Amino acid sequence: MRRTLSGIAGTAALALALAACGGSSESDNTDSENSSGDTEPTSLEAELTWWDTSDPTNEGPTYEALIAKFNEEYPDITINYESVPFGDAQNKFKTAAEAGSGAPDIMRAEVAWVPEFAAAGHLYALDGTALLEDNNFLETPLSSNVYDGKTYGVPQVTDTLGLMYNKALFEKAGITEPPATWEEVEEVSKQLQEKAGVDGLYINNGGYFLLPFIYGEGGDLLDTEAQTIEVGSPEAVAGIQTAQDLVDSGAAVKPDANDSYGTMMTLFKEGKVAMIINGPWETAAMSDDPNFGGFENLGVAPVPAGSAGAGAPVGGHNYVIYSGMDEEKADAAIAFVNFMASAESQAFAAQELGVLPGNSDAYDQLGDNERVQAWQPALESSKARPWIPEGGLFFAPLDEMATKVLIQGADVDQSMQEAEEKFKSDVVPDYTTE
Repeated sequence: MRRTLSGIAGTAALALALAACGGSSESDNTDSENSSGDTEPTSLEAELTWWDTSDPTNEGPTYEALIAKFNEEYPDITINYESVPFGDAQNKFKTAAEAGSGAPDIMRAEVAWVPEFAAAGHLYALDGTALLEDNNFLETPLSSNVYDGKTYGVPQVTDTLGLMYNKALFEKAGITEPPATWEEVEEVSKQLQEKAGVDGLYINNGGYFLLPFIYGEGGDLLDTEAQTIEVGSPEAVAGIQTAQDLVDSGAAVKPDANDSYGTMMTLFKEGKVAMIINGPWETAAMSDDPNFGGFENLGVAPVPAGSAGAGAPVGGHNYVIYSGMDEEKADAAIAFVNFMASAESQAFAAQELGVLPGNSDAYDQLGDNERVQAWQPALESSKARPWIPEGGLFFAPLDEMATKVLIQGADVDQSMQEAEEKFKSDVVPDYTTE
């Protein structure tokens, strides 16, 4: 049985044996059922290309070390490791897959890409393979791989958004607990300004970073069952109004129009702003930053709650396998992904990088790893986004709305209605609006 994160606080010591089982398939396309079974490592021989979209400097060496471990078990499977810039990978894969030439055998795909690629027929269905039988993946991250009743990927890492704060600045301002609501954020920001001489919260003006405000009021982007667009709903509007009010009151810094994210991280690292909304992918960089004060100075809490509670989007990346390969090559690809997605491999990556595993058994092996434990409460309040093929198109209208609302001070209701119209025209034209 797959578990949610609430039941995976483990005490076992980290045992990085990094062993893996292979899987076999009786299909070379996405429409056939696959079989599972154990395959002797020495019997598999193939040359595979893996597009890794992680950070090549900070994360790449860890995954290359795992490839070396894999080859100790599977000496005749050659992995051609290619670091592909994240911003280029989605369109590059689609172009190659549609042309039938140049697509990688395996790819690290952002969660929103999987339904899109699967709907286009570019991904290998994994149902019935060892990948789904050998591993105990977290339910919500795994759900991002399901399209039309079949599973087309498995989690590599999961993530969410949380409130990251500077412990030293909180102590200087006499604040003993992180704020649990947006109202408390405003109160805490005043204390920080008055007693520590720094700004309170920085809200990045990317639409993704505003989802906690929408979720906090009980809103969402879409209702996929009713096929309705919810961006302009009263709940969604109320959530974004909260974000604008924080900026207008001075509790949150007005985002930089040119490089909002970069400015946010610079101000936080330099101790000029005490709180940001961000994710675990920054944990390692913050831990290594000598000016910030290391991990000991980093506080992490769930995103503050609105009137309906706290909610943050589930993000992360998945391993997917290209559909355009024969059975023998698919067997090798499944064996490789099974190794990389195993609890042992994901625990190793988490130990090295501070990322959050998508395999729940990895948490048992991580024991008291502080960097991973810090994010577990935030992950508990995470919420699945609508996993539809158009999911990668959500954020262009939201980014435009966020710029208008947070930087230009535009009317929230009107800006959300305009975003809703963009969803109707550019994202899900078959859906209806309220």
